[in-house]
Parts: sequence; C-alpha cells; structure tokens
Amino acid sequence: MLVQRLGAPSDLDPLLERARDARVVMIGEATHGSHDYYRIREQLTRRLIAECGFDFVAVEGDWPDCDRVHRSVIGAAGGAVEPQVALERFERWPTWMWANAEVARFCSWLRAWNVERAEASRVGFHGLDVYSLWESMQAIFDYLGEEDPASLEAAQDAYRCFEPYGKRVEEYGLASRFVSARCEQEVVRLLARTRQLAAADGPDAFSAWQNAEVVAGAERYYREMVAGGPGSWNVRDSHMADTLERLLERYGPDARGVVWAHNTHVGDARATDMAADGMLNIGQLARERHGADEVVLIGFGSWRGSVIAAPRWGSPAEAMVVPPARVGSVEDLLHQLMPKRAVLVFGGPDQPGWVTEPLDHRAIGVVYDPSFESWGNYVPTRLGQRYDAFIWCDETTALHPLPALTTPGEMETYPAGV
Repeated sequence: MLVQRLGAPSDLDPLLERARDARVVMIGEATHGSHDYYRIREQLTRRLIAECGFDFVAVEGDWPDCDRVHRSVIGAAGGAVEPQVALERFERWPTWMWANAEVARFCSWLRAWNVERAEASRVGFHGLDVYSLWESMQAIFDYLGEEDPASLEAAQDAYRCFEPYGKRVEEYGLASRFVSARCEQEVVRLLARTRQLAAADGPDAFSAWQNAEVVAGAERYYREMVAGGPGSWNVRDSHMADTLERLLERYGPDARGVVWAHNTHVGDARATDMAADGMLNIGQLARERHGADEVVLIGFGSWRGSVIAAPRWGSPAEAMVVPPARVGSVEDLLHQLMPKRAVLVFGGPDQPGWVTEPLDHRAIGVVYDPSFESWGNYVPTRLGQRYDAFIWCDETTALHPLPALTTPGEMETYPAGV
C-alpha cells in the first residue's frame, strides 16, 4: 500500500498514475454535502481529462437536468453560456447535490476546456440516475413533437398510464400491488421507438432514447420500492451501470469515463455487508463487466467536520456538524494513523491487516441526524477490496449550495438518501 501526504496538486500523481490507463474511474464521496470531497474530486477529474484523455463525466444525477449542463459545457446551440445557469435550474430535491458552487466551478472550467477543441472531442457531462420520470417524459414529448410526430402516440400512451398517479409516482408502485396498474407494455413500445430513432439520428435522438430508458427504469424502480428489500436499490444501480455502458458505446470504442457518485454506489458492494443483503452497486458491476484492471474505484472519508444535509426527506438543507467518527471505525483508525490529508493506493504485498479486515466505514446521505452516529451511518467494509484507492480528509467543511429551484421530495429511497 502506498500512502502519500496530500497537500500540493502533484501529490495526486500516484493516484493519477493508477488511473491513467483505466476505462472507467469512479470517484466517490462519503457525504453528498462536503466541500472537500467535491473540490478534490474536481481537481482529480480535471487532470484525468487534460492529461489522460477521458471523454465524459457521468454523475449520480438526473438525465434531463444534467443534459442542460452537458449542452452548456460542450457549447451546444441553445445551451446556457454559463453552466451555473443550467445548474440553477435543477428542481428535484435534493438540489444541492449538483447545484452547488463546487460543481459550477468545475463545469465552468470544462466549458472553457471544450470550446478550445473540435466538437467531436469535447468532454460531456451526463446524469446516470433513474428518478426523473416526469421530466424525462416531457423531454421525450419535446423531441418527438419536433423530430418524429408519428411516434407521439407511444409517448402519449405511456404518459396516460402514469397520469392518474400525478407527481407522486410512488403511488403507482403501491397501486401495482393490488390492481392492474402495470405500464410495462406502454413503456416497452416507447423504448423500442426511441431506440430506433437513436440508431439513425444524432445526439438529440440519443438523449430521447436515454430518457425513455429512465421512464422504463423508474417504472421498475417504483414497483420494487413498495415491496421493500434490496430490489429498488438494485434496479437503480443497474440502471446507472447500464447508462454508463450506453455512454461508453456512444462515445466510441476507445471511450473512457469518470463517474461521480456516493461511496455506497462506487465502492464494490461485495466488500461490504451489502452483498449479504442481496445488494449490488455500480462499482461492482463495472468490475464485473470490464475487469478489475480496467476500473479504478476511489473512496473518500473523514473523521469530523461539517456537511450540508437535511434532517428529513424533502426538508430544506442545512449545515450540520459531523461529530468525530465512531471508535474502532475506519475513520477513527485513519485519524490516528494518517496525516491530515492523504492518498492511499491499495495493492501489493505490504498491506496492513486493517486494509483487508472488516471495519465500520461511515456513510452520510442527504438525510442526516448526527445524533444517530452511535448506532447508524456505518457500513462494515474491507477497505482495500472495496476501493482501489482512498482519499483521506481528517476534517471537512460544508459545500456551498446555489439558489436552485426546489420542489417537494419524492418518497425516500432505499437505503436513506445515498
């Protein structure tokens, strides 16, 4: 195991060398609201793009919202000149995950990087998640209305199937347990048509296809969610992994992508107690699909600090204190052993026992109660098997949300808010 004190930008060199030839680099975060994770992730991603030629960034966000950002950063016709304007249009709670000053800074850099390059070589910004059923449906209507009015019927049939449940589409999932409220046939028709269009057309058709995949994934997700258990989690992470595969194919045979998501999605689930509960994640699926040598998984952690989170699902975000980590946890151990900031690159014969032994590893989602620390918020983890590398920040500070639009939150995801 290599340990590098993290201070100057060059201190990321060992990690960059580990990731240089990978097809997929996934960079996590131990919370959805810490400035330090977002800032270091931005610095590493800039170098992966500028020095290693990575082709796109894909984040744990909604496709329609991120597509507006994508159009801005590649300088597409009709895209916002300032990426922050696109980020401020994020509406679905929790907006602060991506509508924040840290992401705006990265996207402004990315636009400046892109406009100096040919259109075909510009680096994209995309959303992987499955939640945006209504927004994706509207995007499909907008596209078909202009490009293929003959296919509008398939979209209208899918819309009518979900329409009785309004914006609270989780009620569709509840209804599907007791009455014939399955929308699969309508969704399959819509998916088939948009796939055909994407095969024969350009980026707008591809985006319409991806929105149809979101509608199909959301239909499965909400049905699984009301049944309880790991089903909805697995639908969501499988959708994100499949979206990543479509992006790699779209960008070409030699394409390479950077993924930004929570540690709980990025770190291989097989090295945690998630596997015993029947759960998988995108880090595991990427390793299985591409091989461990082609995938680099990078986690984050800290001992204490502050974070942007919400006390309840759908409530306003606030800055909260993150107390010192639980005694005996990964974070408690690294607080004792490591510099204030460090990069750990796993591998080799000299790994200490704590790298391969299961230890509690803190995970803070968008919903957080610091008083719950004594009995929750931790995932038993074999750190060196869950990640290829780990970035340690002994103390963190809260990130800086933008004044984004906010709509009420949907039903809580499983598990809470990651």
